[in-house]
Amino acid sequence: VQVVESGGGSVQSGGSLRLSCVVSGDIYVDYCMGWFRQDPGKGRALVARIDRDGSAKYADSVKGRFTISQDSATKTLFLQMNNLNPEDTNMYYCVTDLCPVSSYYSESELRAAYWGQGTQVTVSS
Repeated sequence: VQVVESGGGSVQSGGSLRLSCVVSGDIYVDYCMGWFRQDPGKGRALVARIDRDGSAKYADSVKGRFTISQDSATKTLFLQMNNLNPEDTNMYYCVTDLCPVSSYYSESELRAAYWGQGTQVTVSS
């Protein structure tokens, strides 16, 4: 299984970016996908995910600004990020895992799911 993110970059505060994630290879029949970010010294925390029923869940800090969507036919996940602020600066990781995707992965739990290499988002004030 290969997970590849794209779409990161550098923007000014208030700007927008759209991240994409493509999954290739044989994955779980009952799989879900999500976006995470990781602060230094911590595990990976949920930004947004799509559950089995198609509903979206968001971290409180991004509600109303970020929108997650998915094209199941092509196993592609998107994250539209609007009104970005410097606190959103981070590496963003895409994950595919058995449903439901967890809200947090510690370092020791990362190997249980399929992750991309991450895409950097930098927001300047």
